[in-house]
Amino acid sequence: MKRAAAPSREGACPCGGASYASCCGRFHRGEALPDTAEHLMRSRYSAYVLNDAQWLRQSWHPSTCPATLEQDLAQDAGGPRTQWLGLTIVAHAPQDDTHAEVEFVARYKVGGRASRLHERSRFVREPRASGEAPRWLYLDGDIRGEAR
Repeated sequence: MKRAAAPSREGACPCGGASYASCCGRFHRGEALPDTAEHLMRSRYSAYVLNDAQWLRQSWHPSTCPATLEQDLAQDAGGPRTQWLGLTIVAHAPQDDTHAEVEFVARYKVGGRASRLHERSRFVREPRASGEAPRWLYLDGDIRGEAR
């Protein structure tokens, strides 16, 4: 079976935005911080597409980030590659200045089988060092459905 080609950091952004460089790429490169939970969600989807464990860890709240994140991604890369097909944001619901929820559907294929992940994710905006802007972090999520 032929493995899917690794996604490119050139051209369109995997999240469905503009070019990768001017969309999620600026977050992944550390040039900017997402200003909304939805932007963070989109950047995390793009990080999964591009297998960017560093951004996933940086954008995940330390209290809920799995210790095995890098190993989990490496295991995926060693088997039938997950081919991410698209992201649909269903709802972005700010709760207050520091909490928000984003509901999304991510479509993907593994080993030729199409699937979709439907999740409602929770995000928290936390202060950083004095003088630095607060940042959004992924906290956790409730899976609404995973269909094959």
